[in-house]
Amino acid sequence: MQFKIMKNPAALDDAARADAMANPAFGRVFTDHMVTIRWTADKGWHDAQVRARAPFQLDPASAVLHYAQEIFEGLKAYRTGDGGITMFRPERNAQRFIQSARRMAMPELPEELFVQACEELIRIDKAWVPGGDGSLYLRPFLFANETFLGVKPAADFIFCVIACPVGAYFKGGAKPVSVWLSEDYSRSGPGGTGAAKCGGNYAASLVAQAEAIKQGCDQVVFLDAAEHRWVEELGGMNLFFVFEDGSMLTPPLTGTILPGITRDSVIELAQKQGRTVEEKRYSIDEWRADAQSGKLREVFACGTAAVIVAVGEVRSVHGDFAIGGSQTGPVTADLRDTLVAIQRNKAEGPEGWVHKVAL
Repeated sequence: MQFKIMKNPAALDDAARADAMANPAFGRVFTDHMVTIRWTADKGWHDAQVRARAPFQLDPASAVLHYAQEIFEGLKAYRTGDGGITMFRPERNAQRFIQSARRMAMPELPEELFVQACEELIRIDKAWVPGGDGSLYLRPFLFANETFLGVKPAADFIFCVIACPVGAYFKGGAKPVSVWLSEDYSRSGPGGTGAAKCGGNYAASLVAQAEAIKQGCDQVVFLDAAEHRWVEELGGMNLFFVFEDGSMLTPPLTGTILPGITRDSVIELAQKQGRTVEEKRYSIDEWRADAQSGKLREVFACGTAAVIVAVGEVRSVHGDFAIGGSQTGPVTADLRDTLVAIQRNKAEGPEGWVHKVAL
């Protein structure tokens, strides 16, 4: 698709941009431009633009404000040692975006158009891509914009990509995090939207996350909605368990868990290392017993923002228990280092994982 390019006349100069990028908080500092594409029932996808980042003007009856018909993605662009820029597996994000749209009764953006939109924004804002440990976080999203209060799938949508430079997710090193076991709230249930990356899932998790913070924890971990027994995922990350024999386990994708791109990458990397990785249900009682017996050696969470981070302690109303020591375990550290090296094009990964952006 041909994009109409309209450069931002108020784009920051080199000095102002450098100051903004000096120490950006995650998701607080944004680049000069954004990409938008319209979809309407009569025209399909059209009006593709690269333009100055600016607020949207929405009608008070815009469907997204009432029925939360929206989805989003998160992926990163990295500056390589030769000055180039890469993205990590953007086609997988595009495929998940299609699956999310299908579940939320929204138009499906073609995979190649999703990737092209990300590339267009990177090209015009390439000066915003940090070097070193930093990266450019890309946020593609799609929302219903039809002015109508009837309960039905909307006939007017806006797709947009914005971006923000980010530094290392954990300052001073990735230390193991603590998690609070939520027993009063569920993230998703069978037949729900757990496998779709939609804002409603995250909104539903916020009260549990606030409870976790109140208990002095970094994250919340959810159990299944039916039996309140099986471990599912954190508020925004997938979980892996590493046992004494080197084997690994992660909860299966049964429709209630988000199919993470980092999760998929970790499974493939671990298997290439010769590790057995099972996608199998794992109960909170098993987690507690295996941690206390020493059978369970490491636990880690993974996602785009944090990549991989160790889980060192689980707290709950029924008592707390620890996993491993106060430092990240060797399997977790090795997988993280390997994945980060591939993402930054410092090590060779499986074919198709690194997507070079034509500048």
